[in-house]
Amino acid sequence: MELKVRRVPIEEPEVLEIRCHKVTDDVQEIISFVKSRQGQISGQKDGQSIEVPVIDVFYAEAVDNRVFIYTAKDSFEVRLKIYELEEMMKGKSFLRVQKGLILNLMKVKSIKPALSGRYTALLKNGEEVVISRKYVADLKSTLKGGDSN
Repeated sequence: MELKVRRVPIEEPEVLEIRCHKVTDDVQEIISFVKSRQGQISGQKDGQSIEVPVIDVFYAEAVDNRVFIYTAKDSFEVRLKIYELEEMMKGKSFLRVQKGLILNLMKVKSIKPALSGRYTALLKNGEEVVISRKYVADLKSTLKGGDSN
């Protein structure tokens, strides 16, 4: 696949065009990445592709080699690995809190200590997410204004 970048005058609109013979998984990943940088993530639900605003995502979770994003009332499968999604979400208030879970800190209502050094985050939609011991220090650093990424 050839990659070309061409600068345009400020009065012309910026356009990103993908020319391909077929929309493969690789092409779909590129599309998902670009949309996430614009504030959207491409998700799949019931065979349909749906654009989910990043601001609506409560958390993302890897389950059985598949990655899902969860909103207040729905879930969508995304065609990315959890680490790819984590990389895309850097600087957008998302933090890894388990090996396979990235949490949107803007959707957290409260955080309290749990057993064995873990914490529990109560989300604004009423769900609870466990924060693993391994990630508690990153959480504390982030909440104090540090950058864990």
